[in-house]
Amino acid sequence: MTLSQTMLSYVAAGDHRVMRKVHRWAPPVWLRLWMKYATRAGDGWLWCATGAAILAFGGAGRLPAFESAAAAALAGILVFELLKRLTNRRRPCDIEPHCWAELLPPDRFSFPSGHSMTAFAVLVPLALEYPILLPSLLLCAISIAASRILLGMHFLSDVLAGSALGALIGYASYRWLG
Repeated sequence: MTLSQTMLSYVAAGDHRVMRKVHRWAPPVWLRLWMKYATRAGDGWLWCATGAAILAFGGAGRLPAFESAAAAALAGILVFELLKRLTNRRRPCDIEPHCWAELLPPDRFSFPSGHSMTAFAVLVPLALEYPILLPSLLLCAISIAASRILLGMHFLSDVLAGSALGALIGYASYRWLG
C-alpha cells in the first residue's frame, strides 16, 4: 500500500467513526432546527441576499466586494462540481441510515462539500472588505459546514476540504478583483 493510499484509508476510517457517532446521536430539537435552516441557507439564497445588501449598503467598496465574492462563489461551484465527478465518493446518508435528518442531498457525491466551499468562498472576500462582518459571516459559514456533517450529507473531511478550498478561492478572488 502506498503512502497516499494509507493516508486516504486513515482519513476514511476517521470519517466513518465520526459518521457513526453523528448518525446515532439524538441532538436537542433547537439544534436540529438550526442545522436544517443553516443547510437551507447555504443552498444559495443567503448569499444572494447578502450580495444584494452589499450592493445596496456597501459604500465605496461595494462593487469590488460583490464582484470578488460572486466570482469566488462561481469558481467554487465549478471546482466542487469537477471534484465531485472525479472522486465519486458516496455520501454518509447512502452508507448508513441517519436517525433524525430527513433532508435529501442535492446530488449523489460527497467530496468536497459544495455548501462549505461556497460559504467560505463568499466569506473571505466579504470579510476582507468589511472586517466588521467577520463574526456574523463566520457564524453563518461554520453553521452551514457543521450542518452538512450533522445532517448526514457529508463526511468531516468533505467539509474540511470544501471549507479550505473555498477560503483559498475566496482569497484568490479578492486579491485578483478586490
